[in-house]
Amino acid sequence: MARRTKIYEGKAKILYEGPEPGTIVQYFKDDATAFNAEKKALIEGKGVLNNRICEFFMNGLNEIGVPTHFIKRLNMREQLVKSCEIVPLEVIVRNWAAGSFTKRLGIAEGTRLPRPIVEYCYKDDSLGDPLVTEEHIAAFGWASQQEMDDILSMALRVNDFMSGLMLAVGIRLVDFKIEFGRIFDDEFPRLVIADEISPDSCRLWDIKTGEKLDKDVFRHDLGNLNSAYTEVAQRLGVMPKNTSVVQKPTLVND
Repeated sequence: MARRTKIYEGKAKILYEGPEPGTIVQYFKDDATAFNAEKKALIEGKGVLNNRICEFFMNGLNEIGVPTHFIKRLNMREQLVKSCEIVPLEVIVRNWAAGSFTKRLGIAEGTRLPRPIVEYCYKDDSLGDPLVTEEHIAAFGWASQQEMDDILSMALRVNDFMSGLMLAVGIRLVDFKIEFGRIFDDEFPRLVIADEISPDSCRLWDIKTGEKLDKDVFRHDLGNLNSAYTEVAQRLGVMPKNTSVVQKPTLVND
């Protein structure tokens, strides 16, 4: 597909104008970032893996009646998605204690939570995506009460769906981040899952060994990120077992 007008470039993806009105081409980059982009590297093949894994999850959600912005995968690095108005929130669902959650509450990493906990962060890189409450969301009009009810319900359905898929292939879904968008049908907004679902936005641990299979591998120098993502893709069946991607990371100098 010929390149069209670039709409936006983020840390892991580039958005281009789509071939039809109301569509966007989402391109997955090989860039890896951590600690609010303070740590960076180019990891060849990462974008290919994330594109395929994201396609797998988005298609699955659409099939069970959880609407997403995903239309189809175009090639190894690009997918066609519906244009939507992004709700300025990151929605985090936690099943086990990890990451910032352990530091904030003093809970040991790997502690199973009594139930899935849903948290909200305001999307603003310059502020470090701060944690916010439903009171903040209501006061600043980032989402209506009905939308918040729908966001909570959809987030928990995504959690049930993904937890089951991961459990079946020996992976623990520790936590994940999703984003929501508004698609307007006859001027009435409808919420859909937007952005991406990939190992970049999930914590995934091997159930037997506890090995990390997500971006924490890069974040904390625990091994080869490409190998971890390839393992997830192969277990989910989106990449043949005998397939590998070039694995040498290249550091990016500012």
